[in-house]
Parts: sequence; C-alpha cells; structure tokens
Amino acid sequence: MITEVRAAFRSLSRAERHSFFAALGGWSLDAFDFFLYVFCLRAISAEFHTDVKAVAEGIFLTLAFRPLGALAFGWLAERYGRRPILMLNVLSYSALELASAFAPSLGALLALRALFGFAMGGEWGVGAALALETLPSRGRGFFSGLLQEGYVIGYLLASVVFATAFTFVGWRGMFVIGALPAALVFYIRRAVDESPAWLAGRSRQRVSVAQLWAAVRNHASTFLFLVVLMACFNAFSHGSQDLYPTFLQAQHGFSAAVTGTIAIVMNLGALAGGVFFGTLSERIGRKRAIMLAAAAALPMIPLWAYASAPPWFALGAFLMQFMVQGAWGIVPAYLNELSPAAVRAILPGFAYQLGNLALSKMGPFQAGLAEARGGDYAGVLAGTVGLVALALIAVTALGREARATALTVN
Repeated sequence: MITEVRAAFRSLSRAERHSFFAALGGWSLDAFDFFLYVFCLRAISAEFHTDVKAVAEGIFLTLAFRPLGALAFGWLAERYGRRPILMLNVLSYSALELASAFAPSLGALLALRALFGFAMGGEWGVGAALALETLPSRGRGFFSGLLQEGYVIGYLLASVVFATAFTFVGWRGMFVIGALPAALVFYIRRAVDESPAWLAGRSRQRVSVAQLWAAVRNHASTFLFLVVLMACFNAFSHGSQDLYPTFLQAQHGFSAAVTGTIAIVMNLGALAGGVFFGTLSERIGRKRAIMLAAAAALPMIPLWAYASAPPWFALGAFLMQFMVQGAWGIVPAYLNELSPAAVRAILPGFAYQLGNLALSKMGPFQAGLAEARGGDYAGVLAGTVGLVALALIAVTALGREARATALTVN
C-alpha cells in the first residue's frame, strides 16, 4: 500500500500535487471544525443547563444550511474560479468557528453553527472540482478515496485535540483552536494554481444563475439520483459517527482521554478503508465497491455497538469505519464523473449537501430516541447502521457508472 501511494504521488506534477493537497487540507480542516462540536455536546449541555438533544440541534442546523452554502459557493466558483472561492470558503468557516467560542447562550451558539454550516457546505464541491479537474483520470479512484478521507483526517485531528487538550481548555478553548485552519489560505495563495479545466472554459465564467439552473434542470434525473444516494451516504456516516463519542461517554462512562483514543483508532480505520476501497473501485467499478463496503459493515455491528471493554470498542470502531468510509472514499470520483461539465462545481456539492439536509435531523433524532429508551445508545446506533447500509446497497444498485471519464469544462 505504501509503495502504491508513493508511486501515485510521484506520477503527479508539482501543480497537480498542490491542488490535491489544497482540496484535501480544506476538507480535512472543515471536518476538524465540525467534529470539535460533536465531541463537546455533553460539555456544552452542562454549561447551558440543557440536555444533549438540545445541543445536538447544532448538528442539524449545520447540516441543514450546508446545501445553501454549496449552491452559493459553487455558483461563485463557476464565475470566478475554484482557487479564490476555496480561499474565501476556508476563511469563512474558520471565522465562524472562532466566533462559536464566544457564544453567550445556546441560542447564539446554534445560530453560529447554522452559519458555519453555510460556510462548510461550499468547501466540498469547490475543493473536489479543483482537485479532480486538475488530476489525471488514471488513478482517480485512489485520489478520490484519499480526498474524501480528508473528512476522516479532520475527525482524527479533532479526536487528538479532544483527548489531549479538552481537560485544559474546555469546549470554548476547543473552538479557539478550531480557528487555526485559516492559515491554509496562505498555502493556497502561494502554491496552488487555478483548475486548468476552468481556465480552458473561462469564457463561461460570467454564466448567469438562470443558465446554471437550466443546466441542472436538463440533468434532473441524474441530480435526483445523486440526492437520494447522498442521503443514504450521509445517514451511513453521520448515523455511525456523530453520537459515537457521546455513546462512549454517556452509556459507558469513558473519560475524554479514553473516548478520544477510541476515536483515533476508529479514524485510522476510516482512513485506511477510504484509500483501500477507492483504489479497489478502479478495478471492480465504483458501484460494486460501494455495495461491497456497505455490505461488509453489517457483520461489524455487534462488536462496534455491544463490546464490553475499550480495546474491543476500538477494534469494532476501526472495522466499522473501515467499511463506512471505504464506501465514502468512492464518492468524489463517482459524483464528479456523473456530473455534467457545465455544473461540476455546483451539482455534486449541491446534491451532497441536499442529501445532508434530508437526514440532518439524524443526530437529534438518535439522541432523543436513546434518551427516551433510558440511555440505550447502542440499540439506536446498531439499528440505524443496519437499516442504512441496506438502503445504500439498494440505491447504489439502481445507478449508472461513468468510471474514468474525462473531466473537462465545456
């Protein structure tokens, strides 16, 4: 695996490597900021004297506002280029993360998380377009897997910070740390070139909103399929990740250090799974690889949800996220290959975030159901993952495939 990774990166030009790392960094740090909130649900609820379900509404608001951000930032990226809008995006979500540290009330914090969701929603589509339009088609599955696992890298970083710093800085200090991603803008400004595909088609850059909407409408069936697919994907990831730290703390009484350590192991599995299944999709196809990963998650449920000691929880979490993020690793390549060139900065990201919106109540719903059942997070998590994995397999089977198609801008 290490040899394959080295060979893949050696095959890239300097400009291609910088574009990939800019997109990977933007997505990783975006996810880092999102998961800092996830880790702090119990601490925030204690300070504001409310329950976890009320604070988990912040997850809902973040996910619910992401489609608007995808639409707004995607439109800007079609007009003004991927690179400058990616910088604007990173600055926006970093500033809102910092503002969250100074929220005087739960209401103010929830409003800031909604705005954070707007900023977060734009990053994935813009970053993926910049990277995948710059990279060669050969090896796209591998780079797609690694790019999507920026989400996991962000979760991993949040796990490390939570395990090592939370005891000393509290939840507000965590959000101050979450402002550091703004420094990525200096790297993008200095080292990253604009997408060559966008530059080749820059005569389109003043395209109107009406023209973009017409392009989306002309590919309505593809768009609707991607929205349903991403609803299943987002339920698969958020349903297995967002409340897992709370489950470990609330149902088993694990400390911040133990919870963070299990999350670190979990995300190492997710990172490995994304790269493995992304690379595998080059050989067996995107659809088959997604379905295989989702099916393999089912036998992992008992160990993942019903283990008896931290080491076993860590193993179960590693295996579960190897499969969950294994399926996810194929998403950037699959969505961009299915999307028409005229709306590639908008359609994949907008479909992605509408899928988020459809399942944006997952966190509060799971928390409320678990609390209503006497704190039975294990049963709720196990049921969620089982049902969603089956749904993802069924929906993926209905789709088409466009593996290795050229990603140009008309």
